[in-house]
Amino acid sequence: MTKEDLLNCHKRIQPFIHKTAVLTSRLIDKEVNAHLFFKCENFQRAGAYKMRGATNAILQLSVEQKKNGVVTHSSGNFAQALSLAAQSVGVTAYIVMPNTAPEVKKVGVKEYGGKIYECAPTVYARQALADEIAIKTGATFIHPSNDENVILGQGTAALELLKEHPDLDFIFCPVGGGGLIAGSALAAKYFGDSCKVYGAEPFEADDAYRSLLSGKIEGNDTVNTIADGLKTTLGDINFPIIKELVNDIIRVDEDEIIAAMKLVWERMKIIIEPSSAVTVAAVIRQSKENPQALKNRKVGIVISGGNVDLSNLPF
Repeated sequence: MTKEDLLNCHKRIQPFIHKTAVLTSRLIDKEVNAHLFFKCENFQRAGAYKMRGATNAILQLSVEQKKNGVVTHSSGNFAQALSLAAQSVGVTAYIVMPNTAPEVKKVGVKEYGGKIYECAPTVYARQALADEIAIKTGATFIHPSNDENVILGQGTAALELLKEHPDLDFIFCPVGGGGLIAGSALAAKYFGDSCKVYGAEPFEADDAYRSLLSGKIEGNDTVNTIADGLKTTLGDINFPIIKELVNDIIRVDEDEIIAAMKLVWERMKIIIEPSSAVTVAAVIRQSKENPQALKNRKVGIVISGGNVDLSNLPF
């Protein structure tokens, strides 16, 4: 995936996405002793960055493929994004969701015209049902994170951030399936000036952290985290990019995630979901454990989404 691929992708999807704001917080800067720049994909269409990758993937389909629709599996954000992207270009979207997915995300999928099929909350069950739907309908399967077109689309958030702030020292983003961090790492490589990329993960779902250590894709025995968007595992397309271009992954515990989520809500007056709070928590943890690493540096933070079940807040 080249620099030109990323630029062409950004041009292709621009009519269908928002160029989201980059916000700052003097109070949070003071807390971490760094200059933070929050790329607010919680303001993106469908409430998350995944609209970027979903749109790019659909726009790359042939006319015949578009006629038969698309299918994916997702706990929520990619489900909503693919539904909205499909609706925007007149394509049917079949969405496999675990029965444990937040109700707010199911409602979003329905509002965007996606057809929901529920399954058990396991990787095997999700893929098996998606495969079954693809066979029955002829729909094209689009993976939420392990797809070149999706990775390029997700990378456009960091591309926009770097165009606005080309002198960033670091970019932090959450790691679930690996599409966002792989795309962000490509953007940093092509458009950053020695910009290092760090991932953020819950201790309760730290497969990417362990994968970097072992050099091969690891799974999770348990995923007992409130960061529901980060429970998926890496793929064979995005992992090589992550291995090559990501500097490190910072892990945080559940209390840190909740505290970071609350901090942003209180200080910045914006709604972010737990998966986004993981990234903020990682920056805070890093500033405490290694104060010199971020001191007076410019740090980009990708706020991945803001789809929160307001009836089930963790604080």
